[in-house]
Amino acid sequence: MHGFALINKAPGLTSHDVVAQARKLFGTKKVGHAGTLDPMATGVLVLGIGSATRLLQYVTDGTKKYEATIRLGQSTHTDDREGEVLATMDASNLSDTEIKSALKNFVGKIKQKPSSVSAIKIDGKRAHQRVRDGEVVDIPARDVEVMEIEVQAINKTGEFTDVQVAITCSVGTYIRAIARDLGEALNVGGHLTTLNRTLVSPFDISECTDLTSVKLISVAAGISRILPVRTIDLSEANEISFGRAIEASNKSGAVVALDQAGEFVALLLDKEQSGRTVATPTLVAVKE
Repeated sequence: MHGFALINKAPGLTSHDVVAQARKLFGTKKVGHAGTLDPMATGVLVLGIGSATRLLQYVTDGTKKYEATIRLGQSTHTDDREGEVLATMDASNLSDTEIKSALKNFVGKIKQKPSSVSAIKIDGKRAHQRVRDGEVVDIPARDVEVMEIEVQAINKTGEFTDVQVAITCSVGTYIRAIARDLGEALNVGGHLTTLNRTLVSPFDISECTDLTSVKLISVAAGISRILPVRTIDLSEANEISFGRAIEASNKSGAVVALDQAGEFVALLLDKEQSGRTVATPTLVAVKE
């Protein structure tokens, strides 16, 4: 079994829970995922099965889209609804204009401080595990890009104001950090109450199912939606099988090499060798 599985993750499951279920379903330990979703979150979770696990890094790098609900008026230690409440303030008087104006400051290339309970590894240990173990975790701010924040609805719920948003962003962006920082900017606190990932480019939530209904996308079909494709002949495939370079692809970055039958052979990278540019193979498919 080799390929990509597009899962619509249900609430209450960790990404690792889904991976564990997939290992049983497909009968292999070689299962990984592209981009962690918290147990509270739902939506697109791309799994790599078998040899596709080696290509998940290219999926992870894709643009992400989320639909989320930010509750203004309350902060929590996890920046989401599952955390311990730190403070509550009346946010019912916030105007739509104030909220939308504040959100504009989070669009573009920004510095963002991830939540202390994120899945980021610090010296080999997840930040959220360090917090559970009683450690104080302070993760430095990092560069991320938010391409768009669309306000879909603003609703008053008692002393709280709930803001429904659709966010398009780069890899490494934390939506609950936006919720936290929006609350701080408006001086009322904020946290995330719902989160649904609708896109891990180019894989859309409309393509996703639960594990019981999933159909694998072949390695070739999946990676060809992400990277440029080059069809090679038999002699070139033989050269690649021995780890030898072939004629340059004349492309920047990785190129997918497919054989005449449309099967994945390798990724190719153009490099300078002995004064000329050639395509060197990497992540060569292993025949099993």
